[in-house]
Amino acid sequence: MQRLTRNQMAERLAKDITPGSYVNIGIGMPELVANYLDPKDEILLHSENGILGMGPIAKEDEVDLELINAGKKPVTLLTGGAFFHHVDSFIIMRGGHLDLCILGGMQVAANGDLANWSLGRPGEPPAVGGAMDLAVGARKLYVIMEHNAKDGSPKILEQCTLPLTGLGVVSRIYTDLAVLEVQEDGLHVVEKLVDISDEELQSVTGAKLIF
Repeated sequence: MQRLTRNQMAERLAKDITPGSYVNIGIGMPELVANYLDPKDEILLHSENGILGMGPIAKEDEVDLELINAGKKPVTLLTGGAFFHHVDSFIIMRGGHLDLCILGGMQVAANGDLANWSLGRPGEPPAVGGAMDLAVGARKLYVIMEHNAKDGSPKILEQCTLPLTGLGVVSRIYTDLAVLEVQEDGLHVVEKLVDISDEELQSVTGAKLIF
């Protein structure tokens, strides 16, 4: 089955960000979204470690090891960008000042529950970071993740089986197969991103889809 690459998934999500938005970019796959934003849209990216006005991931000749994102990757800074204390960054996150947050996911439930910080294995230290704050603090949450785990099991389920990050927080899911939207009556298929039938898409999804 044909699937989108991670860069193609990031490019597709970037098209749905409203111009002028204040957007937090999470660690991992969400970081790629920064590379596909149109400067004319004046989208201001926030990073949990204290940046507003973050630019794309730095190229080799742009690397400054004192300018990194929350995932510790070198990034660029747009004209007018700002740095601030970690506490101030969390005030932005918790205070409802972000229009959108983009996070990765391990599982998403049909009602918008998100699990993205632990595989639930015994002895693993807690490492949720700021994901809980972002999940409930942003006005809208998009999740970008592969449709299925490495073993082929579905990551979109009727109910999450992994430790939860937030309850009913996800608005949209962008996968390597489709864009799904969480609504009151269930998961709606907004767009199929590859050549796949409704039946095939449903067969690799662990929750009922509305086409």
